[in-house]
Amino acid sequence: MDFGKFADKSLQGELLERDEMKAVLNASDEQIPELVSAAFRVRHHYFGKRVQIHMLQNAKSGLCPEDCHYCSQSSVSEAPIERYPFLSKEQLVESAKRAKEAGAVRYCIVNSGRGPTHKEIEQIAEAVKEIRAKVGINICCSLGLMSEDKIRSLKEAGVGRINHNLNTSREHHPEIVTTHTYDDRVATVENVKSAGVGTCSGGIIGMGESDDDIINLAITLRAMDIESIPVNFLHSIPKTPFEAKRQLTPQKCLKTLCLFRFVNPSKEIRVAGGREVNLRSLQPLSLYPANSIFVNGYLTTPGQEASDAHRMIEDLGFELDQPAAI
Repeated sequence: MDFGKFADKSLQGELLERDEMKAVLNASDEQIPELVSAAFRVRHHYFGKRVQIHMLQNAKSGLCPEDCHYCSQSSVSEAPIERYPFLSKEQLVESAKRAKEAGAVRYCIVNSGRGPTHKEIEQIAEAVKEIRAKVGINICCSLGLMSEDKIRSLKEAGVGRINHNLNTSREHHPEIVTTHTYDDRVATVENVKSAGVGTCSGGIIGMGESDDDIINLAITLRAMDIESIPVNFLHSIPKTPFEAKRQLTPQKCLKTLCLFRFVNPSKEIRVAGGREVNLRSLQPLSLYPANSIFVNGYLTTPGQEASDAHRMIEDLGFELDQPAAI
């Protein structure tokens, strides 16, 4: 298989044929160096050797009525996580300062629940205004299902990007959650676009999906013209419905990232949740197809420390992307 031809097609704006996408996901381990090199050609064309760092803050933990089977905060989880109501404005500002000190180009405020109340929108908007004034960092919010009006309120406060993951393919979605539909998720992403806010939407790999599901997700994100695509790899958490799902290998993770790069060549692709436990010692190779990572932990699980991430980026001969002046 000539993966260089896949890179050529991607750079020319052509969508790979479905059998070519399957060839990426089914590449042998011996073919991985060639595959990663081809994906890097595409990544380098658009992003050079720059790597963006992002950091998130779980602003409200647990207390969620949704039944997302992968999530330790959901109503069907018995995981012993820390649960707390919405953080104060001062706490969010301090967290944003830590994100900037860690070299993050963007600080993401996350809120558990089906979607934010009007009061929570007001609280987040006030915090965002203060963060923009005192810290000067780009802000993303991941708050669940939202109307266009709520998104516009956040935009007016200074939020530049909204995350709402599709998580998987339309076909596989009923297997991971029943309390909301795939169309609910798509509608929120469309509301983000209608409000004129930057889009961030990706998925979680390792939830029992097929290769066709992975391909369908990558194609859907391309069709929706998503700007930033976080690729999460399931971190199986004890006492959640998906605690026994451990089907991923580091090689499968790399192949998946290469597929997402070929299908969405010019978009930011972030190696997100679960990279540490699934990619393990192959984490550095993930930055050949991807150009963005999270540091300092996720919602309820730890992650790579910023200092270690900086060292990894430097050892690769890559460079830390610097945020634009705000």
